Amino acid sequence: MAEPQAESEPLLGGARGGGGDWPAGLTTYRSIQVGPGAAARWDLCIDQAVVFIEDAIQYRSINHRVDASSMWLYRRYYSNVCQRTLSFTIFLILFLAFIETPSSLTSTADVRYRAAPWEPPCGLTESVEVLCLLVFAADLSVKGYLFGWAHFQKNLWLLGYLVVLVVSLVDWTVSLSLVCHEPLRIRRLLRPFFLLQNSSMMKKTLKCIRWSLPEMASVGLLLAIHLCLFTMFGMLLFAGGKQDDGQDRERLTYFQNLPESLTSLLVLLTTANNPDVMIPAYSKNRAYAIFFIVFTVIGSLFLMNLLTAIIYSQFRGYLMKSLQTSLFRRRLGTRAAFEVLSSMVGEGGAFPQAVGVKPQNLLQVLQKVQLDSSHKQAMMEKVRSYGSVLLSAEEFQKLFNELDRSVVKEHPPRPEYQSPFLQSAQFLFGHYYFDYLGNLIALANLVSICVFLVLDADVLPAERDDFILGILNCVFIVYYLLEMLLKVFALGLRGYLSYPSNVFDGLLTVVLLEAGDGGPAVAVGHDPHAEHAHRVPLPAYHPQHEADGRGGQYRPGPGAEHACVWRDPGGGLLRICHHWDQLV
Repeated sequence: MAEPQAESEPLLGGARGGGGDWPAGLTTYRSIQVGPGAAARWDLCIDQAVVFIEDAIQYRSINHRVDASSMWLYRRYYSNVCQRTLSFTIFLILFLAFIETPSSLTSTADVRYRAAPWEPPCGLTESVEVLCLLVFAADLSVKGYLFGWAHFQKNLWLLGYLVVLVVSLVDWTVSLSLVCHEPLRIRRLLRPFFLLQNSSMMKKTLKCIRWSLPEMASVGLLLAIHLCLFTMFGMLLFAGGKQDDGQDRERLTYFQNLPESLTSLLVLLTTANNPDVMIPAYSKNRAYAIFFIVFTVIGSLFLMNLLTAIIYSQFRGYLMKSLQTSLFRRRLGTRAAFEVLSSMVGEGGAFPQAVGVKPQNLLQVLQKVQLDSSHKQAMMEKVRSYGSVLLSAEEFQKLFNELDRSVVKEHPPRPEYQSPFLQSAQFLFGHYYFDYLGNLIALANLVSICVFLVLDADVLPAERDDFILGILNCVFIVYYLLEMLLKVFALGLRGYLSYPSNVFDGLLTVVLLEAGDGGPAVAVGHDPHAEHAHRVPLPAYHPQHEADGRGGQYRPGPGAEHACVWRDPGGGLLRICHHWDQLV
């Protein structure tokens, strides 16, 4: 991220490539728009406006090269492909720590059963690492070229980027020279810098911490004085005289000398183990509680809260400044785009003395800008509403307020039914109260599972009777399936899929059906082997639930060929079957 001071320079003045000094002002900027012809100058202005608008959208600095080849490279560098490649490279070089020697990446973390970790051969991880370093070198080269040598010298992050790359490459060369047997690899310590350098949020956090250190140091000094004073008081109170019994010896362990006393009071101030420090002294004399109460009130309730307030105030102030900087960058980028597009107005002869932007030119620019389709469509519709009237600078700035507005997604229209009964059913099942009913049923499902888990907490899993729970789960799954079908009926398939919550519920219902189909189930059919059975989930086989159609225990006998209901011990199925010429 560029330093905020760079944005206080003239809008389009100054030598960005480090090749000389330009007079500041818009006239100078227009004087450099010289190309082989009018068409080339027109394309250059359009490309510059596109780049400036993209900078404004992404809150980037416009202090970079604006010639044709540089802008082509600039847009490719900030494209999604290049930025995702750079992010993947950072992830890859940080992930090497899990497989490099020494590595603890094994199938189990238990040292008793953990096998020896896999050690990659020398040169494997080094090859991946050098590819990552080459990508970072290319990234640094592109940034140095686009922002210029003058900006490169002022940016500490880019200078640190260069130093880290040089040290990493030198250390990598030494590692290969020693055949991966070097005692220390410095480049591993520097790898997190690549993540910091590429993350604007990390940079802002570190900068805020740096600004907060002076105020935090003053409160930290007060805390240190507070600890030292009460350490001396504690040693005078609790470490005097002979200590014979075990209680006195325990008290001595916390206030025996200066380091022990200081550590004990630090524990009392910062951790939850403070009763261990107070109880031995309090057991000896209740009046010692005054010492600990005063220490806790001053340290925990005053100084620690003061430190928290300072940190909160600093971060809040920096957040406001960061928002102001982002807003300034957006306004600066849009103003630069306005200046470029307004310079094209007088060339056609239609508006020789007018100052503004033609809506047609702005539409041409917006079509090339990388922006999500919803915001782009809203902005283009607003530009078309101006017709052929020139846009002033204020109107041009207000146009980009559309970027801060959330776009409400319109759902597909619901199907239209002619029957009054179907219309009433559509209204009922499409109402949001029906969603509340589904949430209530899901809560009841969760409560039922928790109740059965509590009731069977002392029973081994192999001995649990899950028949009733399986029936309840079957009922709940049938309701979920029915709810999904009714919502599809009320909203239509496209309308149902337009809600992310419905998509999640539908996928979860399908997963429950598939999970139930893969395990024990109820088979309902007329084939003795249940080839044509419909399956719904039920728990595994339990002998106490074997029953015939009359409620008695199933016993094989002469009547087994007639209609009956029994539990299949082999497959865990409750079968309802009959002959072809009989009804169940």
